[in-house]
Amino acid sequence: MLQWCRDILILGEGMKKILIVDDEQDIVESLKFVLESSDYTCYCAYNGEDGLRLAKEIVPDLMILDVMMPKINGYKISRLLKFDKKYQNIPILMVTARSQEGDKLIGEETGADEYITKPFEIADIVEKVNQYLKDK
Repeated sequence: MLQWCRDILILGEGMKKILIVDDEQDIVESLKFVLESSDYTCYCAYNGEDGLRLAKEIVPDLMILDVMMPKINGYKISRLLKFDKKYQNIPILMVTARSQEGDKLIGEETGADEYITKPFEIADIVEKVNQYLKDK
């Protein structure tokens, strides 16, 4: 299931694009609400396959990516994007319930810029997003 989180209007043309990919709708909706109120344009996907397709279509300024998802996991999406010159500069914030050190290492090896474990504070995610996008 692919869904626009915000209609693209002339007002939003200069706004930074964030792609949120997570199979937990509550997380997606919460992040979308807060990020849109901070003047970001959000796009959403609820499985890895749609997330990868949308990332290649819109080329977001930043991705928030879950690890454990249907169809394609977040590690694979991160690897596919980070090892492609066209998409390698997109910051990826990986959010996951997987909190073992080995999981974090896999995230780093696949190119994730941040590895954030669930549960997380939404304010912390917004702060990270602002850090990556303020100068872009």
